[in-house]
Amino acid sequence: YICLCSSIFTMSLTISSMKDSARSSGDVADANAMKMRDSHVAVDFAIQDSPRALRADPAWVRGNPGPFGLLCFGMTTDMLMFITTGWAEKTFLPTVFCYAAFYGGFGQLIAGVLELIKGNTFAGTAFSSYGCFWMGWFLLEWLSYEEPTLYLAAQTGKTLWCGLWAFLTAFFFVVTLRKNGSLMTVFSTLVITFSLLAAGVHNKNCETAAGYFGFFCGSSAIYAAFAMLYQDELGIVLPGVRPVNYI
Repeated sequence: YICLCSSIFTMSLTISSMKDSARSSGDVADANAMKMRDSHVAVDFAIQDSPRALRADPAWVRGNPGPFGLLCFGMTTDMLMFITTGWAEKTFLPTVFCYAAFYGGFGQLIAGVLELIKGNTFAGTAFSSYGCFWMGWFLLEWLSYEEPTLYLAAQTGKTLWCGLWAFLTAFFFVVTLRKNGSLMTVFSTLVITFSLLAAGVHNKNCETAAGYFGFFCGSSAIYAAFAMLYQDELGIVLPGVRPVNYI
């Protein structure tokens, strides 16, 4: 009887020790699994937070920067053309300086950078280029406004400068042949405006004509901005925003 009790006691101790060993092994396995899961989560967060992941995934740009960029361009262009056409006095020029620096310049540059992040190469290149154009124009015109004698001898250079921007805009226009009619109108009239501004350095009538074409160009950009805005927000498709494919 004593031997039987000893055997039973020994077996119970063995079973208990086996359970404890199995429980400790399970705890170690669970701990290792949690560590592996945490390490995977840490790696995932590291990948998501890396600059390369942010560059590759443009989803954080939730809105459409296009209407804002077009408004920056169109509004500032129309303000300048108020003076070129003779509708406003020369004393209105400081107001144009301010909006050229911040709205037409810096604002349009922001729109261009956002478009590049989204992967829209054409819009990003165009907005960034004309944003920098307005900032450069502001600085140049402000310096010539403050010191008129510095700019009098650069008339030939100004002609070449406007002509160069006309060629740049013409190359942009080619891309719009696969965009829509609104953008085709904006860029085609801008080519004419720059060309007339180049000739207007030596002919006052050409400069005045450039003012009218430029005003139409700016107004076309404003129309295109609201056409895109209405399409995105209201589902209203206005004339000129349907895709085209001429080339």
